[in-house]
Amino acid sequence: MNFRRIVRHLASTDRQLRRAFPAHTLAAIQEAIRHSEAEHSGQLRFVVEGALDGAPLWRDQSPRDRALELFAHLRIWDTEHNSGVLVYLLLADHAVEIVVDRGIHACCDSGVWQRICRSMESQFAAGRFEAGTMDGIAAVSHLLMRHFPPNADGRNELPDSPLLL
Repeated sequence: MNFRRIVRHLASTDRQLRRAFPAHTLAAIQEAIRHSEAEHSGQLRFVVEGALDGAPLWRDQSPRDRALELFAHLRIWDTEHNSGVLVYLLLADHAVEIVVDRGIHACCDSGVWQRICRSMESQFAAGRFEAGTMDGIAAVSHLLMRHFPPNADGRNELPDSPLLL
């Protein structure tokens, strides 16, 4: 059990989350996702969690495990072309995880996603949450455009709005 991590998570507030992601930033993220999804058939979901609490925190759940849990819970895997992407930020840990559905996983190795995560984390460490998120969405979108051209129907299967937990 990592007591420093527990204290950091318990000391995290909704105010910190809202300061990092104010309404104008959330609107910009939603618009970036909407615009991105017009260029490919992938489906992006951006989720920010301020901190873990309760059982996940006490059992020291990793950001990766939490991202995988949310990928399933939010049904990001349930897209027609198996093209769902979760970009997850656990703010208290300053950790970014990207989870991709099997259709995308077959096209891109995990190193590509890790580089995007580390780049976003670097921006976030400098307090540039909107810029880091926009750069991350652009990088993910670039990969999706290469491997998943737009569908004729242009159906939007997942919400474009960022989710704050």
